Amino acid sequence: MRPLLRAAALLASALVVANCAQTPQAMQMSRSAPDAAAPEVARAAPSERDLSCLAEAVYFEARGTGPVGESAVAHVVVNRAQAPAFPNSICGVVGDGCQFSYRCDGHSDALAEPGSRARAFKVAETVLSGAPDITGGALFFHSARVAPGWFKTRPRVGTFGGNVFYR
Repeated sequence: MRPLLRAAALLASALVVANCAQTPQAMQMSRSAPDAAAPEVARAAPSERDLSCLAEAVYFEARGTGPVGESAVAHVVVNRAQAPAFPNSICGVVGDGCQFSYRCDGHSDALAEPGSRARAFKVAETVLSGAPDITGGALFFHSARVAPGWFKTRPRVGTFGGNVFYR
């Protein structure tokens, strides 16, 4: 296992306990000079904390959707961290109330399946390393099996891995 993945896996259980709380103000990336052509989150060297929080979201929100579906969900989290309407850190986005259903379902947030956990960390590492955003800047998604009322108010990007994505 790659050293970064091994360290991230060890931190994953600690982050579950910490519930991926908002990054302290001093550690958050600044939005004072955003550069739309070069996203700050994707360019900065990802911290182990960012990696763990993103892997957690991929694990719970996209597990079983295949590499494309997992990557699309990871990009939504990164896109939100770059958007002014959302917290400006990966962990801030992941821990933002009940934005992601698994955060409020009352079930354990342990990344218990080793194979799925390893894939989630690999996807998170790839996306944070600057992989192209297949969603074209999507900020929202939902399962293709449901039709939430808000979907009509957003431009639809496409369907990836069984989820529908919107800007």
